[in-house]
Amino acid sequence: MKSNNRLTRINDEIMRELSQIIRMELKDPRISTMTSVMRAETTPDLKYCKVYISVLGNEEEKQSVMTGMENAKGFMRHLLAERINLRFTPELIFKLDESVEYSVKINKLIDEINSQK
Repeated sequence: MKSNNRLTRINDEIMRELSQIIRMELKDPRISTMTSVMRAETTPDLKYCKVYISVLGNEEEKQSVMTGMENAKGFMRHLLAERINLRFTPELIFKLDESVEYSVKINKLIDEINSQK
């Protein structure tokens, strides 16, 4: 896909603002402090934005956080509209990002293989 500087800047700004909103504004007890925004991917027409969320915890905690994020979606979109000057505020689609856990698992496997030598 062609690199678009404007879209990259918008994605970075959405990611930064959502991180701030999750950390400071949301009062939902389901959303833990170990929740972070890994990346944001906005469509070129700015209608939708996939937000990849990383949660440290077990599967039950992850599902709880994702449910809380879905319930707070409208509130977060409203705050984004106030903070980011865009003609359209994209609809937020939250996805669970498990890349951090995957990399930890791979590192453990590599360490096991190195220790057996």
